[in-house]
Amino acid sequence: MTARGAAGRCPSSTWLGPRLLLVCLLVSRSIAKEVSEHCSHMIGNGHLQVLQQLIDSQMETSCQISFEFVDQEQVDDHVCYLKKAFFLVKEIIEDTMRFKDNTPNANATERLQELSLRLKSCFTVDYEEQNKACVRTFRETPLQLLEKIKNVFNETKNLLEKDWNTFSKNCNNSFAKCSSPGHETLPRGSSDPQISGFVFHLLVPGIILVLLAVGGLLFYRWKRRSHRESQTLDSCVGRPEGSPLTQDEDRQVELPV
Repeated sequence: MTARGAAGRCPSSTWLGPRLLLVCLLVSRSIAKEVSEHCSHMIGNGHLQVLQQLIDSQMETSCQISFEFVDQEQVDDHVCYLKKAFFLVKEIIEDTMRFKDNTPNANATERLQELSLRLKSCFTVDYEEQNKACVRTFRETPLQLLEKIKNVFNETKNLLEKDWNTFSKNCNNSFAKCSSPGHETLPRGSSDPQISGFVFHLLVPGIILVLLAVGGLLFYRWKRRSHRESQTLDSCVGRPEGSPLTQDEDRQVELPV
């Protein structure tokens, strides 16, 4: 091969780098587009209808159930609130929402579980699963719980349709505020019924003892005052005739007119 011929042929390795880079860019763009479409349209109106059917099929009752959920008063950022609420909703659907097998409600719950598993790829995790910052225990009726879950899915759907990448936001700073001093675990004006009952049983005997002590003290003071007044009256009535007062009175009587 002549020098000219050798110069006219480019080694295959010369084109390998740019071609690989171009292929990687095309693949990454296609993957990003696929993920974008995947997250943006993952929650459909059918899923919201399933949740509404679950709500409509529940018996109205005053009975309450306990579950852990995000304390919205402590999370200022709405995206961060939904981000943490999603993982808690996933746990509630798996552990709390129990229906008889092969019933419409059980099938609806399985469909929501599958949706939660697929949605997980659209969220980045900024905290450990054991981290309970910004989380407190709620006691609500099943209807209230299902309404809360439906709101989370509905708001998540709206945000994903606007920006599929919205839940990649780093929320560590927002969640760290919940762990700082000064934040209350329970909202003001509410408390756990068990704690309230314990405080009630603890305070009532103490109040009774205080009232008995105050009543005994008042009775003692009244008794002592009555005793003193009785002694004073007896001393005035039983004063001897030779006292100075009696002598002065005798002298006044003996004065000539």
